[in-house]
Amino acid sequence: MTVAAVTGRHRVLDLTDHLDSTGFTRPDATDAGALNIWGNTFATGDLPAGHPHWLVDGVPFRTAEAGGPDHLRCRGQYLEVPIGRYDWLHLLATAERRTEDPVLLHFSDGAVDPEWLRVSDLWPGGQAHFGEVPALRGSRLHYPRHVQADMRPTLWAQRVAVSRRASLVGLRLPENPALHVFAVTLERPPESPEASCA
Repeated sequence: MTVAAVTGRHRVLDLTDHLDSTGFTRPDATDAGALNIWGNTFATGDLPAGHPHWLVDGVPFRTAEAGGPDHLRCRGQYLEVPIGRYDWLHLLATAERRTEDPVLLHFSDGAVDPEWLRVSDLWPGGQAHFGEVPALRGSRLHYPRHVQADMRPTLWAQRVAVSRRASLVGLRLPENPALHVFAVTLERPPESPEASCA
């Protein structure tokens, strides 16, 4: 896995090789993606000024450029990470209805820990059922054939604790295509030595 950026204790992952879906569309191409069975998407006009670089609640993320595949649907993909010890796994994600699924954390000693990844609904007016932070509340919702200006979808910033005090080598995302991941950032413990590249 390529590291897109190193910012203090954060390692921002480059998900380019795993992107398989489009979640942000232009008003003249609202049928180019789908985040649920109705074909809804966020509007590219709602992307933050710093896109593709985001800062949400002090955590840096990097998303894909607009205009093509910009996220992955969770189908059990395995993501390698820069080997090292981490406290948190941060994600920008949303879901078709809220989801609760295990993400598998793989460690250098062979251990595999399941940890719950809980993400609230993209649907307009959605509440943070699991304590997430809204990373983006859209100003409108795209349907394949029209734009619904009075609906505000939500992209969430969620985190998962890395409890084991061992070097993390990778993570396996859930088998749930209703869960959409736009960005992943790892947070190292304070004053931790640099990750080994071995």
